[in-house]
Amino acid sequence: MRSYQVDMCNGPIFKKLIIFSLPLILSGCLQLLFNAADIIVVGRFTGNQALAAVGSTSALINLLVNMFIGISVGANVVLGKSIGARDEENTSKAVHTAIFIAVFGGLLMVFVGFFFAKPLLELMATPEDVIDLSSLYMRIYFAGMPFFMVYNFGAAILRSIGDTKRPLYFLLISGIINVLFNLCFVIVFDMGVAGVALATIISEGISSALILLCLKHMDGPLHFELKDMRFHKELALQMLEVGLPAGLQGIIFSISNVLIQSSINSFGSLVMAGNTAASNIEGFVYTSMNAVYQTSLSFTSQNFGAKKYKA
Repeated sequence: MRSYQVDMCNGPIFKKLIIFSLPLILSGCLQLLFNAADIIVVGRFTGNQALAAVGSTSALINLLVNMFIGISVGANVVLGKSIGARDEENTSKAVHTAIFIAVFGGLLMVFVGFFFAKPLLELMATPEDVIDLSSLYMRIYFAGMPFFMVYNFGAAILRSIGDTKRPLYFLLISGIINVLFNLCFVIVFDMGVAGVALATIISEGISSALILLCLKHMDGPLHFELKDMRFHKELALQMLEVGLPAGLQGIIFSISNVLIQSSINSFGSLVMAGNTAASNIEGFVYTSMNAVYQTSLSFTSQNFGAKKYKA
């Protein structure tokens, strides 16, 4: 198990920063490649309207989930500080609180996605020939939000001990499964956007199960037990103290993307399809920058907890 960890508090730091950040960059790029595969499959075998329907939801989905992604950043910080301070009791409580928030947040997103998908898409001026497919995709996609949240919070927990490799391996496994189910549901069963969304739910369920199994089989304070999952108010408030500003920052960024997408929607489904294909390329730059940010956050948190304030 320790071969996956990075000692963030002792010795030269630059090499460790590289070792930590590279799997994060690869994870982000891998996720973008699998998303591109989704778009290729639905565009090639279903048509431009389906491609536009899938692509038009990305900005809105990011807007709705970024607050909880920000809270996962807060969980990473709280865990890093506890681990650096060698506070095993608070580390264990933080693990179980983080997973509790992930499950609760995921269930809340299921509700939001089901009831508010179409009204929000209408506010974005989604064309009539696309909106039904877009809302169908969003409703099915959001049914898998508990899995999505558990994976992201679980990955944040592993990052707190310097483990960025196993989340990458879990993402690789689930991503391959996602592509296979995409091909099966779209080509064999002709399910269109519903098939792409269903394949995403299955792959996210697998990645969340793998990360929970990983935490369950770990020794020490990061060990997870379902029966111990509960909301520890003080630790949750600490996560929110860091996570809410991070989430709000992500929301503000997403609002600009939603406004841009709304403008693109006014040009019709063909332009929306073209923008969907092009926007994936832009994501590779962002995900690399985000990996460096996550790396700095994890290292700073552990050293802060260990009271090592100097380089």
